[in-house]
Amino acid sequence: MGRATVELDRLLLEAKLSVPRQRTATVSRAGVIGAARASGRRVVGVTAPAGYGKSTLLAEWASLEDRPVAWVSLDRLDDHPLGLLTVLASAFATVESGRTDLIADMVGPDASVLGRAAPRLAAALRASSTPFLLVLDDLHEVRSPACHDALSVVIRGIPAGSQLVVASRAEQPHLAPLRAVGETVEITAGDLALDTAGTERVFAAADVPVSHEVAAEVTRRTEGWPVGIYLTCLIARHDTRRAGAVTGDDPYVADYLQREVFRQLPEPTRRFLRRTSVLDDLSAPLCDAVLGEHLSQRQLRQLEASSLFVVPLDRRREWFRYHALFREFLLADLMAVEPELADVLRVRAADWFEENGSPARAVEHLLATPERGRCVLLVTGIVMSLFQTGRIATIERWLRALGDGAVAGYPPLAVLAGYVAVYEGRALDAERWAAVVDDASFDGELNDGSASFDSLRAMFHAMRCPDGPRQMVDDARLALDSEPEWSSWRDTALSLSGAAHLLLGDVESATRQLERALEAAVAHGNADTLVFSEAQLAHLDMDRGHWDRARERVQRALAAVEERRIDDYPTSALGFTAAARLSLHLGDRAAMRRHLARGMRARTSCTYATPTLAVRVRLHLARTSWATGDTAAVRHLLREINDVLLHRPRLGVLLDEVAELRKALDTSAHAVRPGTSISPLTPAELRLLPYLQTHLTIREIGERLYVSRNTASSEIGAIYRKLGVSSRSDAVRQAAAMGLLGG
Repeated sequence: MGRATVELDRLLLEAKLSVPRQRTATVSRAGVIGAARASGRRVVGVTAPAGYGKSTLLAEWASLEDRPVAWVSLDRLDDHPLGLLTVLASAFATVESGRTDLIADMVGPDASVLGRAAPRLAAALRASSTPFLLVLDDLHEVRSPACHDALSVVIRGIPAGSQLVVASRAEQPHLAPLRAVGETVEITAGDLALDTAGTERVFAAADVPVSHEVAAEVTRRTEGWPVGIYLTCLIARHDTRRAGAVTGDDPYVADYLQREVFRQLPEPTRRFLRRTSVLDDLSAPLCDAVLGEHLSQRQLRQLEASSLFVVPLDRRREWFRYHALFREFLLADLMAVEPELADVLRVRAADWFEENGSPARAVEHLLATPERGRCVLLVTGIVMSLFQTGRIATIERWLRALGDGAVAGYPPLAVLAGYVAVYEGRALDAERWAAVVDDASFDGELNDGSASFDSLRAMFHAMRCPDGPRQMVDDARLALDSEPEWSSWRDTALSLSGAAHLLLGDVESATRQLERALEAAVAHGNADTLVFSEAQLAHLDMDRGHWDRARERVQRALAAVEERRIDDYPTSALGFTAAARLSLHLGDRAAMRRHLARGMRARTSCTYATPTLAVRVRLHLARTSWATGDTAAVRHLLREINDVLLHRPRLGVLLDEVAELRKALDTSAHAVRPGTSISPLTPAELRLLPYLQTHLTIREIGERLYVSRNTASSEIGAIYRKLGVSSRSDAVRQAAAMGLLGG
């Protein structure tokens, strides 16, 4: 099943990254392309309504290009930031050898997109060894403001000599700031509209005779709209007398013309087109499954041969898609003629994807149907595999699409929603899901790898530790008694047991449980538990003076963070604190500062929803800062610890450790070194910092973060002061140098 999933995803991704096969050119855009290339501008925007030949222009450009071409065809499934960045990184990896590592970097919580993933991709583009052309088609499929924010950061990395070409039906938000400084070329509908000579070439290529006068009339009626001219040509192929008589009261005559074309087709073909319009991408086996027949291969070949708006997506011509405009018509026709079939067809598509090892794509189809119950079960079954590979943003998007009612109606998924909230640093949401889970009961069969709902709930309760360490021990014991050795959740129960014993000061029992958790995590491939256990055991080794063993543990923890790209998980913050402490002991100040910065950034996901980790991470950060004489940072971190303790006052021996550090600070002879000790960026400032890379105004940044303009302005001022800069660009450079962006 795993291999099938990988193979299908590979084929679909290959289709998205393949330059569409260029049909025999009827009207070349070489002049427009040449002017855009010669301009030397880094970004080219192609913006026009449907049917103006944007994709055709891009394909012709790719065929004329002597630079390596990276191509991306976007669709609705790319309408989330990390999905967009993943396909961009995948495309770039096709032209820059050795950079497949970038693809794995494009994972993590939504909050990490602007701060880590987008800057990393921009830096890779900037460092490219060879000038390239990056083509992004159908940007209008991406509507999320967060996606456009991420793209604006990536654009900053396009180096001189390379170009990004973006095609869209809608206004492209990133063009406005580039337009203001003369860094873009814009190609619009006016540049793409055909004149009479162009219309004549279209008719000639179709071997349809037309007089100059009729060509002029067609051009006038369609206002040079290329697809309108092409469809008129198809009509005239059957009746040349009608070429100049097509009504066009609406200048965009798509509805009339498409219906005229559609009516010329035999009913089996119309039925095939109508019913397969629910599919984003088409293959013969998929279409057969959706339609319940076995003639799809022949139909697809015939449609492609007849030039009927079917675009091959891969070199083997196994996958296709419909021209976007035509698909919209087909979907409308389906809803008009057979509306009762739409959901049935989507469910069949989901069946096929699930049976062929791609449950994530099955979920996407089910989300468009009323099949919430089945979708909930499918999501529950794959949440942990996505979580362990850093794809927490995908989980969150699905949960939002399902809605709180559907999630709350299936208690096991409600627990997982709570876990996601914890790891994204959304404490209030975590508490909300905790209330749902605490009042719920469930005795059905589970498909998430756990043994029982009670066990899941106990682990979630232990993680939040609202009732102190002894209850945390009891919760972990309940989970351990429930989860057998084969359970993929047993490592979580063991790590929580270890953390609980640490709160009680029982280091020996804690060490034993953490060692067992580590063994189970390795067996099940659970990187999150591996990082936590290795990091906590490394700190215990350093407490005992076992520095060599601690170094091995830190190396394994950091390797897991890098391999799974889980930099922004709360558990990774503990790994960075262990690395910073070790580097300080080894006298490697540069490495210490780098790991300290990563820990400072990751601490924002450590909230009172996981209080033991939130306090422990800040204690370690404070101690390392203390050792470097940065008492301002220590005081700030202690204030953050106080905020956690207001919500979770019963944290065992951690309270003693906090009191000890506070007392030492108050009585210390340490003086704040002028110019070297300033407060670190607060979590709120760290959330805002990545937006300084974008073109957004202060007001727009505030809207993104749901704060007032004045609050955003104050936080920006504080960032400038703490970084010692006076402008956005300087703040971005300084933050990147400190490891606060892109690291």
